[in-house]
Amino acid sequence: MPNISSVSEFLLLAFADTRELQLLHFALFLGIYLAALLGNGLILSAVACDHRLHTPMYFFLLNLALLDLGCISTTLPKAMANALWDTRSISYQGCATQVFFFLFFIAAEYSILTVMAYDRYIAICKPLHYGSLLGSRACAQMAAAAWGSGFLNAVLHTTSTFSLPLCQGNVLDQFFCEVPHILKLSCSDSYLREDGAVLFSIFLAFGCFVFIVVSYVQIFRAVLRMPSEQGRHKAYSTCLPHLAVVSMFVSTGIFSYLKPPSISSPSLDLVVALLYSLLPPALNPLIYSMRNQEVKDAVRKLLQYMFLDHQCCVQKMYF
Repeated sequence: MPNISSVSEFLLLAFADTRELQLLHFALFLGIYLAALLGNGLILSAVACDHRLHTPMYFFLLNLALLDLGCISTTLPKAMANALWDTRSISYQGCATQVFFFLFFIAAEYSILTVMAYDRYIAICKPLHYGSLLGSRACAQMAAAAWGSGFLNAVLHTTSTFSLPLCQGNVLDQFFCEVPHILKLSCSDSYLREDGAVLFSIFLAFGCFVFIVVSYVQIFRAVLRMPSEQGRHKAYSTCLPHLAVVSMFVSTGIFSYLKPPSISSPSLDLVVALLYSLLPPALNPLIYSMRNQEVKDAVRKLLQYMFLDHQCCVQKMYF
């Protein structure tokens, strides 16, 4: 049986057998990728350029946009290239790199969403202490902790997964290198090496989930006690986009990794992986801009500036 030293590449799941469907998948993926790049790029530019958005809440939103860009850029370009060039292969080193960065961005994004829940808790439940509890130094430290937890999670899983001997070939039933599908190729008595990394991830995910739930229980209790309807509306407008993003992120991730084996199938695994790896990065900018007037105003101002600047360049070119 082949072991880890004899595997030089993996074969990813092919979306279609016919050339027409492959090109259709490429076009769909390209559209999703461009939408994610445009949406998150506008969020990044708006937060960076508008001084009114230089607050802790939008600082964490900027981090979220960066992580979304990193997450979708880890998996989708390779899937598009495979569909365009009619290939399924990914090198062993490329697969390890993809696993590392995907786990890094996913875990760091979950941590940032947890920090954003804390930001909303302080803003609504302890508004008088907001400036002291969420100063620039504290925000930088929390963001660094979120990115650091993602890095540690990625290192643990990548090293433990790719230290296992492979006994079941090199065909992955997924469109990107995903840890559960790589583990299916390993020897059955070697799964214990992954236990430490799994326990760390479970502890991190459960701790973040409990923190988010407790924070929102306190937030909604405080909102319901507000005498002003305008104040309640503003609080809901601040919290609902974050809550929608957390719900989408957690629900798709839980269903992907904790669904019963009895309902597992290659097609269902593929659909769920598409949902939790592509949907949040593409929809997060839309969710945050729909109910946040400050973000919408900043993006509109940025687009107007870009349009006027383009017009000036055209006029200089021809006149």
